[in-house]
Amino acid sequence: MEKATFTLEFEKPIKVLRDQLAELQRSSEENNLDVSKEIQAIEEKIIETKKRIHAELTPWQKVQLARHPQRPYALDYIAALFEDFQQLHGDRQFRDDQAIVGGTALFEGKPVMVIGQQKGRSTKENLARNFGCPNPEGYRKALRLMKMAEKFKLPVICLIDTPGAYPGVGAEERHVAEAIAVNIREMSNLRVPIIATVIGEGGSGGALGIAVADRVLILQNAYYSVISPEGCAAILWKDRSHAPRAAESLKITADKLIELGIVDEVIEEPLGGAHTDPEVTADSFREVLSKQLSAVSKLTEKKMLDGRYEKFRKMGVFEVVQS
Repeated sequence: MEKATFTLEFEKPIKVLRDQLAELQRSSEENNLDVSKEIQAIEEKIIETKKRIHAELTPWQKVQLARHPQRPYALDYIAALFEDFQQLHGDRQFRDDQAIVGGTALFEGKPVMVIGQQKGRSTKENLARNFGCPNPEGYRKALRLMKMAEKFKLPVICLIDTPGAYPGVGAEERHVAEAIAVNIREMSNLRVPIIATVIGEGGSGGALGIAVADRVLILQNAYYSVISPEGCAAILWKDRSHAPRAAESLKITADKLIELGIVDEVIEEPLGGAHTDPEVTADSFREVLSKQLSAVSKLTEKKMLDGRYEKFRKMGVFEVVQS
């Protein structure tokens, strides 16, 4: 069921048709006219236009979809996929970072530890959650929960959705780079299955701090990158307006990431994006997550850890063939 109301620039032709449909339906009700054929024609045209537009999306347009304000966030997926979620707070060192949420839950009746990066819907909530940009205490909280999961032999499910770790003075004073580095090291050796999924934005080390996993999944219109397109454009071309060009060059979309071996599987979204039908998206997510978690859970601890090590070691290795 179509739920989105916010319209991106490339979606405006679809909005024009929807407005025409709404006006025709209103006119039909007010004047008691039978315009069923005209309504059907517009509905068919809407579907055709959506298919055409979304079949030709550029990497920059997919980035815009990943940032859509109505896109499901971590807590939305936690509510849809898990039962009995018990949120745990604090890193036991400084404070509770609301940009990262986590706790125990049941997935298909089995206990897991779920950790996610959470943005806000309103200005007030975004300020509280720092626009989904974790501070070092967020990563330390995540690691505390992972260590708890290891102690009780619970699989870890991570949901990634951040523009990047918070680059503020306070975060630097509390050693955000060190916190991320420690998470990467510890996740590499965590003795329980880890499944990470990029559900929206996967920005730089901010994403990687909870993304070292046995399986890395990504939603169809999400992106995963070493830097944001705007940041890349500012560095390479000294102008953030070159972000579309940077998005193309960075190979950050799901189709490119699967080709490069950065992610293991792409989760399909409904036509128009996850925000148009969160229930269908959650069903697709559940199916893939169940399959991947089952496969990893069957491995011995040694095979799991060796496979995780090899997975990340082979990234970025290319063979150059001399002609």
